[in-house]
Amino acid sequence: MTLPRVKLTDPKALRGYAHPLRLSLIGLLRRQGPMTATRAAEALDESVASCSFHLRQLAKYGLAERAPAADGRERPWRATALATSWDDDSDDPQVRSATDDLHRAQLALYTRQAEESLARRPEEPAAWRAVTGFGDWPLYVTAEEMAELTARIDAVLSTYDDRVADPSRRPADARRVTFVRLAVLSPTPGGEPADASAPPAEATGSGDSHER
Repeated sequence: MTLPRVKLTDPKALRGYAHPLRLSLIGLLRRQGPMTATRAAEALDESVASCSFHLRQLAKYGLAERAPAADGRERPWRATALATSWDDDSDDPQVRSATDDLHRAQLALYTRQAEESLARRPEEPAAWRAVTGFGDWPLYVTAEEMAELTARIDAVLSTYDDRVADPSRRPADARRVTFVRLAVLSPTPGGEPADASAPPAEATGSGDSHER
């Protein structure tokens, strides 16, 4: 299945999403379902006023909306989709600048999540430590080949989308894993490291670490 997603095209919406708390709020709503600003504040250790403000901003950009209240009191918020997408090939300088801001915010979020995961790692079962972590793999590819590779990776990952959308499909021992796809382009035309004689850092047997 394909996850319901909202696509951002407006530079204002892209910049509006590029905020640490807003990224965390959307991730929280997508993981745990509708909740009030009060519950979100408790989960994220933020003030209710701050969460309420940023949830309204997310609604402004089509990322969140009010959900029906079960008890007639404060109406909860819910995510409008389970994933967010945007294009990164625009010739518009405002769109490029906005997507760069969003990428920086994402990278900061991924870094924080990775650090928190590392702090918990000693207490995790050996079976999970063996299959999660970090790794890198140097490639020499054309832009077209990279696009094909990315599509193949996304196709494999999408086979688990039904478990994101429907909790009843998750195996009893399944845990949430954030898989970050990060392709870093070499700054040199030939793609060689500064010290071409030094072997690239590679890791095998581990490599999982996001927020849709």
